[in-house]
Amino acid sequence: MNDHFTITINDDHGVKQFNLHQIVKKGIRYAALFLGFVGLIAVGTILYLDYAVDQIEIKRENTQLAYNTLKEKNAQLDQSMRDTQMALLVKKKELNEVSDSLSEIETLIGLAPVQEMTLQERVSITKLNSEHMATLLQFIPSGSPIEYKGVTSKFGYRVHPTLKRKEFHRGLDMKARMKTPVYATADGIVEYAGLHKKSGFGRLVILQHNYGFRTYFGHLNKIVIKSGRFVRKGDLIAYTGNSGMSSGPHLHYELRFIQRAVNPFYFVKWNIQNYKDIFEKEKKIPWQSLITATAHIKVPNPTQTLPSSQLALRSKVK
Repeated sequence: MNDHFTITINDDHGVKQFNLHQIVKKGIRYAALFLGFVGLIAVGTILYLDYAVDQIEIKRENTQLAYNTLKEKNAQLDQSMRDTQMALLVKKKELNEVSDSLSEIETLIGLAPVQEMTLQERVSITKLNSEHMATLLQFIPSGSPIEYKGVTSKFGYRVHPTLKRKEFHRGLDMKARMKTPVYATADGIVEYAGLHKKSGFGRLVILQHNYGFRTYFGHLNKIVIKSGRFVRKGDLIAYTGNSGMSSGPHLHYELRFIQRAVNPFYFVKWNIQNYKDIFEKEKKIPWQSLITATAHIKVPNPTQTLPSSQLALRSKVK
């Protein structure tokens, strides 16, 4: 058996031959195979590591992108929280202002706020009371029938300017130039509109209102409504004049409750700001019964301000 092999080398010095044993031959072969296997493993490892590095880089970029997105969302959330806190502060301030205004209204209409009541409950009660106030002021004569310039003759005993004798004056003689607009001071029916010779009121309008009230407008120059017509508070009914037993242009304004004359002055001055005053000043009227009777009535679109009051305000501005 041939256990060796010959290696021949040719170079410039000639031919040389070397004999190697078969074991050396196998060793070289195995070494070559081992080196090739190691090389393959090294190449595979390098390729795998390169792939792994690429994946790690991709994950790092994704993580960085997610971090930046989260950071941006956090910034937006912080800004949203700041905006919400600012809005809450504004709303809190508005609620405090509403509560203060509500307290003023409660004081005006005679309500004593309860600490345990919520703002919504207080608003509901105040709304009911304000609606009730609007109802009374719409149905019961209130405010001045003309632009208020003062009074020449008060309610009560006086010397009649024409008859020159002492008698009871049932109304107010209100200062007014000729043809000053006269307005209804409450909703009602025109009971009379025309010349009334017997009373001395000349051209006279009588309005019949709810709950036993009547208003009289005397010494008129011109009447613009007819008997039987319904009028709302603030409607134009006539113009002032000097008709009948009158010594000069003015308006005789009279107010009666169940045919009994009451002082119109308190009613002329009666408005939402001094709503409770009339209950103390005018004792002849059963206010509690009226309040009970109107407690559940709501007037749609109540008259907020008489045209005469608006004229007075404009004249004060001038």
